[in-house]
Amino acid sequence: MDLSKILSIAGKPGLFKLVAQSKNGLIVESLIDGKKINAFMNEKISSLEEISIFTSNEDMALKEVLRNMYTQTNGQKTIDHKSDDKAVKAFFGQAIPDYDQERVYVSHMRKVIGWYNTLIDKGLIDFIDENKESESEESASE
Repeated sequence: MDLSKILSIAGKPGLFKLVAQSKNGLIVESLIDGKKINAFMNEKISSLEEISIFTSNEDMALKEVLRNMYTQTNGQKTIDHKSDDKAVKAFFGQAIPDYDQERVYVSHMRKVIGWYNTLIDKGLIDFIDENKESESEESASE
């Protein structure tokens, strides 16, 4: 699963897929409504590949967080990101038991849960192929 082409843009709802580069920014497609827009270089644009979550030890890459959610839900959608705070914290705590409770706010949890559900809806998240690849690499090295 390649998260490097899935983007979050500060101030804009949802996630975006990188389509192309333009002279003064990026052309992105919204995963919510499919509209293409120009994202300018002065906007805060983050690839999901670069994002991590604070834990009590080392930061955990968002890809690992999504993998934990995928495993926990058997590849299905999870709770709604608009659920009450207790439900959001409970689910997030199951997916990442050692998240830093002082630095990871409920708003962050809601955002990650919303992203996960969007990626599942669009079929952009699939860890089954990666598990098969890693198993075949391990058996080949033995």
